[in-house]
Amino acid sequence: MTRRSRLALALAAATMTVGFGSAPAVAGDGFYAQDQSRTDQGDARREMRAGNQLSLREIERRILPQMRGSEYLGPSYDSTARAYRLKFIKDGRVTYIDVDARTGRIINRSN
Repeated sequence: MTRRSRLALALAAATMTVGFGSAPAVAGDGFYAQDQSRTDQGDARREMRAGNQLSLREIERRILPQMRGSEYLGPSYDSTARAYRLKFIKDGRVTYIDVDARTGRIINRSN
């Protein structure tokens, strides 16, 4: 299993368990999704401090106004893609906005 597919699996598992007080999500190779998330958060901080990418706050400042009327559920970070995934919900529909952390440009939008 590739690192990217493990990350996708971990993101999906973590999304399903957030807020339900269940056991920690486990990625396909046995790593806890929370551990993967901590690693990615550390990578994001290092890249931002090095000046290689924008801060999460800057990305949120740019994207949130475009999503008026939607409730912002939070971010996740993929260190391999160097991208943030911002999650929103409106009228029971979830929307993911993938943002290049280096430029702040939207690279994908999925409903």
